[in-house]
Amino acid sequence: MAGAAPCSLRTKRLLLDPKFEGYKLSLEPLACYQLGLDAAVAEVKLRDDQYTLDHMRAFGMYNYLHLDSWNQDNVYYVDQCGRVMNLSVTLDTALQKPREVFRLPTDLTSCDNRLCASIHFSSATWVSLSDGTGRLYLIKSGKRGDSASEKWEIVFNEELGSPFIIAHSVSFVKSDTRSVAVLLLRIDKDELDTKGSGFHITLEWITIAEKSKEGNHRYKIIKRRVLQGKSVPHYAAIEPSGDGLMIVSYKPFKSLQDEDNKLEENDDSKATNEKKDPLYYWQQTDDDVTITTKIPQDITKDDIKVRFSPDNICVTLKDQPPLMEGKLYSSVDHESCTWIVRDNTSLEISLIKKNEGPRWPELILGDTRGEFVMDPSQRSEITDSLMHLTSEVLNPDPEKENPPCNAQELEECDAFLEDSASLCRFDGDTLKVTHVINLGSNQYLFSVVADPKEMPCFCLRHDVDALLWQPHSDQPDNMWEHIATFNALGYVQASKQDKKFMACAPDYSYAALCECLRRVFIYRQPTPLSTVLYNRKEGRQVGQVAKQLVATLEANDPILGFQATSERLFVLTTKTLFLIKVNTGN
Repeated sequence: MAGAAPCSLRTKRLLLDPKFEGYKLSLEPLACYQLGLDAAVAEVKLRDDQYTLDHMRAFGMYNYLHLDSWNQDNVYYVDQCGRVMNLSVTLDTALQKPREVFRLPTDLTSCDNRLCASIHFSSATWVSLSDGTGRLYLIKSGKRGDSASEKWEIVFNEELGSPFIIAHSVSFVKSDTRSVAVLLLRIDKDELDTKGSGFHITLEWITIAEKSKEGNHRYKIIKRRVLQGKSVPHYAAIEPSGDGLMIVSYKPFKSLQDEDNKLEENDDSKATNEKKDPLYYWQQTDDDVTITTKIPQDITKDDIKVRFSPDNICVTLKDQPPLMEGKLYSSVDHESCTWIVRDNTSLEISLIKKNEGPRWPELILGDTRGEFVMDPSQRSEITDSLMHLTSEVLNPDPEKENPPCNAQELEECDAFLEDSASLCRFDGDTLKVTHVINLGSNQYLFSVVADPKEMPCFCLRHDVDALLWQPHSDQPDNMWEHIATFNALGYVQASKQDKKFMACAPDYSYAALCECLRRVFIYRQPTPLSTVLYNRKEGRQVGQVAKQLVATLEANDPILGFQATSERLFVLTTKTLFLIKVNTGN
């Protein structure tokens, strides 16, 4: 990431509430509606060879329900018959059965190593679709949600290699040419990775553009770029203009082209440096330094020239370039320094330190061709001097005023697997990292589309709160804007060990999470009270309160999809689609 501009996320203090008192459990009823599905959702179970945490994150925890951010009353899913089914909500109390809008041409069950089918809405009239077998469809849908004008028409259909899921896509116009950029995610076997999981994650960024030829309008791939990493990204999105890519991940992603170049450079350097023994060995005591180096058989004592000075040394053999030359780490008594040839095979040089005692970390400044050999007695002496810093027990002195660590002070919900993640922006032309943010302990929680014309927002934990960030690719000075805060949600969600999906309303009025089975938790933003309420401990009037609501679904099947709009929650199980009315419409 050399050359990348280090950045930081700037929180808006006005959006923080240091006096937030927590959520109050509300027993107010939530209207819940359900629809039985004609055919079960096309769920794909993990295979035996998909055993890593990355496989679970990418495919095992996949959200099978897709919200059309351009028309929030519409959700889509793919069923076992290969049909793309749509539910369009006009009135919650008079729901229509999901209707078929598209049928995949291929038989999904015929592919043994397929992944789940994935959908992404590139624009108000364009859809990117994968059948999970490695084939990508680009579809012109018309105005979605309107049964009269919605007609899904394939304009691009191509096999792109091994199976993938669609991570993100955007549609844009440049120079009067329509283009669609699609981000494909794969987890591939890595034969070279013998110490890790044995897999690597590939993000392939494909740009498809319209090409006119003799009056025919066809769409073709005009650009393919590949990034590779060692962990599934939490967040990956293409900028609306198609000029850049933003990724939040635990381990960094790199351009495959850059990696190839590095491998070539490494091969060249290995060819020149491979298996080279050190040019010289050196030892030291408090008083002196001894250097030993091999010399060729045809070199005699008369061919050797050693020049000492208080701060430098120079050793030459015959008329060759200097064997050793440079500034010493510290001054020596050059008049007392000597050298001798032993057995006509090695040259031994003795340097007398001018200042007795201090250890030299290196012999000649900047020279890495030598190797320091530590005397066994010195090694034992250093070990003894460090013994007081180590112990075989966690806290050898429990009566000490400040013990080194007390694990009991950490709560279980404060711990998560990944110590640190990073947010990177990649340039679309060079695939170089232009901006990077080390997120530290700001745990990634979820993403949401607040404005379909902008990039998806991402939510991070900051201390106990959850902060929502909106990327602005066209604003270099304000590339990530803090737009909303969900008080204490970072702490609350960490205690839900069975949580599967998280989401929030596009208008930030509430956040929600669901468990693997049945239960859905809703956390509303603080609202003013219609009645007077007092805090008994502090004896003051409470002006507003944040409510927590819990909905329990009448289903025994696992939850496969979860989407939030400003008015309602959509929850998808294997055979049922639930609607939970959270807010009333304006």
